[in-house]
Amino acid sequence: MKDLTIGNERKLILQFALPMLLGNLFQQSYNIVDSIVVGRFIGKEALAAVGASFPVIFILISLVIGFSMGLTVIISQYYGAKDFRSIKRSIDTLNIILLITSIIITLISISFSTEIFQLMQLPVDVIPQAEEYFTTYMLGSIAFFGFNGVSAVLRGLGDSKTPLYFLIIATVLNIILVLLFVIVFDWGVKGAAISTIIAQGISFLLSVLYLNKYHKLVKVSFINIKFDKKIFLQSLRIGLPSGLQHTFVSIGMMALYAIVNSFGTDVSAAYAAVMRIDTFASLPAMNFAIALSTFVGQNIGANKIGRVKQGLLATFVMTSGVAIFVSIGVILFGKELMYLFTTDSTVIALGHDYLIIVCSFYLVFTTMLVISSVLRGAGDTLIPMFVSLFSLWLVRIPFAYFLSQHFGVQGIWWSIPIGWFCGLLFIFLYYMKGNWKNKSVVSYTNPGH
Repeated sequence: MKDLTIGNERKLILQFALPMLLGNLFQQSYNIVDSIVVGRFIGKEALAAVGASFPVIFILISLVIGFSMGLTVIISQYYGAKDFRSIKRSIDTLNIILLITSIIITLISISFSTEIFQLMQLPVDVIPQAEEYFTTYMLGSIAFFGFNGVSAVLRGLGDSKTPLYFLIIATVLNIILVLLFVIVFDWGVKGAAISTIIAQGISFLLSVLYLNKYHKLVKVSFINIKFDKKIFLQSLRIGLPSGLQHTFVSIGMMALYAIVNSFGTDVSAAYAAVMRIDTFASLPAMNFAIALSTFVGQNIGANKIGRVKQGLLATFVMTSGVAIFVSIGVILFGKELMYLFTTDSTVIALGHDYLIIVCSFYLVFTTMLVISSVLRGAGDTLIPMFVSLFSLWLVRIPFAYFLSQHFGVQGIWWSIPIGWFCGLLFIFLYYMKGNWKNKSVVSYTNPGH
């Protein structure tokens, strides 16, 4: 646990963000290895199938992710206020919700996989492998939710290091297993999904055993567990907008996939590969934003608004430097990065075009993300949701469709930075209004605290 309400803002945020960044780099590494192994040893159809599965998976888990984010904010504010009894009730409530929803989501994913991929206009030669990967992967959703729930609680308490250790274990296991199941056992895309389930399951079990034995506040147990309606409703107020945002963003990504898929398997495979690279490249900004959100939550809970602005400035400076560095690296070595996933020259050329266009604007995306994280940490999550949905549904998707009709696939690629620019403009204007300062879940008996 780490108190973020005292000390140098830049140093605290950096120290908190780095373990999360390393953990997510490991987590994305095994996702990338999955795609590399699938693309190289099974084929571009399999690569497209795995890539098409992820926006669908993200739709199904988005509301739960939003709920977890809401609990992270609540826990961070209660920790800032040193209200340990409420922290315990928050953890119990989170565990109950994650168990119930993981069962429901697994049943939904198995029942409607065919209809979902048909709706995405996935090429006919890709759908069977997409269904196989997707339904297998979702059987392990309880392990995924469990581990991410533990991580959310620990982040709220200022502990970003413990989840890193278990992510490293999961990454190493997944890489070993995917090589074994796909290359040696020849299990196809199902082997890639099974390797992820096993890796996440073992990592979750180890994290539970460790926390129950060594952690003072976090105990994962369903004995004497209590559901707190008030905390649940608070978490919905804070987390539901983020969850809905992720859901509609995922639906939007499916809509984009439908536009992409209309251009055929080569474009679908290229898009699947660049999504992996794109996600990897955006990790620094995303993890610094999460760290800033927790920092803001604790300092709002401690009624230290001045430190919030200092934390935003420090985070902006750090993430801007990283964004520029990453953009240059991806642009210079785009073809080499694409070659990791496939040897098909057409797919490589299509993906390289995407990387040059989109990665040139990472600084815009980073700035938008950092400002949004301040609002979320303060508990003001509704406006970031509206801004995100506006930039996606009213800007990116219409532009993707319109430009693709006139300029082909590159029109889809250009719609992405156009959406980022619009999102940044609106989120910055709202931040400057300052309404986010009054959204705390903690009440102060002494405003001068």
